[in-house]
Amino acid sequence: MSTATVPTPEPEANFSGMTAAAVSSLDRLLDRAARQVRAKVSDDGRISSSAMEREQRATHGLAWLATYVESLRQLDAYARRLSEQSQYGELEDLIVRLGFSEYLAQIFGGIPMNQGEIVRLTDLGLTMEDIADIRTVEIDRLIAAGSSPEIRHRIAELIRHQAGKSTFGETGLDETYEQIRNEMRRFAEDNVTPHAHEWHLKNDYIPLEVIEQMSELGVFGLTIPEEYGGLGLGKESMCVVSEELSRAYIGVGSLGTRSEIAAELILCGGTEEQKQKWLPKIASGEILPTAVFTEPNTGSDLASLKTRAVKDGDVWKVSGNKTWITHPVRADVMTLLARTNPDEPGYKGLSMFLAEKPRGTDEDPFPAKGMSGGEIEVLGYRGMKEYEIAFDGFEVKAENLLGGEEGQGFKQLMQTFEGARIQTAARALGVAQCALDLGLRYAEERIQFGKPLIDFPRVSDKLAMITVELMIARQLTYFSAWEKDSGRRCDLEAGMAKLLGARVAWAAADNALQIHGGNGFALEYAISRVLCDARILNIFEGAAEIQAQVIARRILDTRAVN
Repeated sequence: MSTATVPTPEPEANFSGMTAAAVSSLDRLLDRAARQVRAKVSDDGRISSSAMEREQRATHGLAWLATYVESLRQLDAYARRLSEQSQYGELEDLIVRLGFSEYLAQIFGGIPMNQGEIVRLTDLGLTMEDIADIRTVEIDRLIAAGSSPEIRHRIAELIRHQAGKSTFGETGLDETYEQIRNEMRRFAEDNVTPHAHEWHLKNDYIPLEVIEQMSELGVFGLTIPEEYGGLGLGKESMCVVSEELSRAYIGVGSLGTRSEIAAELILCGGTEEQKQKWLPKIASGEILPTAVFTEPNTGSDLASLKTRAVKDGDVWKVSGNKTWITHPVRADVMTLLARTNPDEPGYKGLSMFLAEKPRGTDEDPFPAKGMSGGEIEVLGYRGMKEYEIAFDGFEVKAENLLGGEEGQGFKQLMQTFEGARIQTAARALGVAQCALDLGLRYAEERIQFGKPLIDFPRVSDKLAMITVELMIARQLTYFSAWEKDSGRRCDLEAGMAKLLGARVAWAAADNALQIHGGNGFALEYAISRVLCDARILNIFEGAAEIQAQVIARRILDTRAVN
């Protein structure tokens, strides 16, 4: 195996000073961009929703710029934290160098919001003079020095020697979280990885035995307080668990999402009686929940929901249609969003219910009066199955109105968005790591023209960039979880983590499949499944376009208001 000579890097102290200076310059750039975009979308000094729609390229570009700035801030913090802990080794250093080089180059050259959608600083209203003033000598040096062929080759060489490790590069988390990671990885390698591709190809449910084992490990009660039967851990632990389980199979990683969303809804909006009744059962895995929010033709526009719930004595009768409902057949309770006041427009007339239902089977999916549905066949994200559901007088006990108060449904749901997006970002990390594992293994085993594929620069370059972007997305995700656990508002950071993580997972899967060549297009190879699974991450829990719109609005509200 050849060994590349890496150019002598900047001394660590000098490099650390350069990255800190670059982040400071980027903050000024983001402020300027926010002022320019604000001018594009303001009407009489106030932000106009119609103008934001008209200027989506600029507003969404601002969101991506803000995401890149925060990503590099967290990458810089990661390097400093590892240095203080004496864990900053060669691989970590090269990841940071290539990460800064590539993301800085993209900021000043063009950020890919999606394939074929490259946003440039001039799209945000910045002039060449504005840009030149920000692009300092330190930034130019970071761009020039960090993306050499030797650095990319050396990263690929180092991960090649570390194949089989939980992560390529230290994560920066403490030992407790790494112990949780190792426990989840052992479980997944024994019980999930050997069977995941067969489950996918057959469109089979994840076996109940696997779900029972997850219950025993505490997966469903991870963040539920101990007083309600859970483990009382934070979102950082949830990230690690979701990442490792999704690395084996996104369906398994996503099972925890159902419980996470339901538990957070009840914790934030439920009465004490509802908490005492439902949370211990969710934590133990005795009941499986599912989220029933989306409707046909509404997508992310929850304000337009039409499903009605009408009070009739001691029950609510629900009528309407829902779609893209995950794992509803085997669920025991639905967190169901319905309109209880048709006279209240938009969000105000919505209420949340804890709607009990019996478990179904493939032969009789919905053995409940007033409830029917049909399966939606999907490319990936299998193992739980997606359904369209119709309600026709379906009854929900009056006591199961969440919080005992009408009109609070959307507000209650909003309280879960931070956690849900952090969890989705963590699932994206797992999918990306799986793609990297598969791509690396194939690149080492496949011999072409007398040598392994990994010895070809464009193959090793792909593996190096997957490694780097995965670590960047990981640090942004962990930071958002840490902010959440610290009791601080983190909807901005969580949205950024989800936005970037989904793109990173898709790029990782696409590049890993490319490394497989024609074999990657064959259903028998696991990378074909991972590509299908990665694609959904850019759509659910807020499509990338919606996520960018939300991030942009927050940036415009908090930066450069004058």
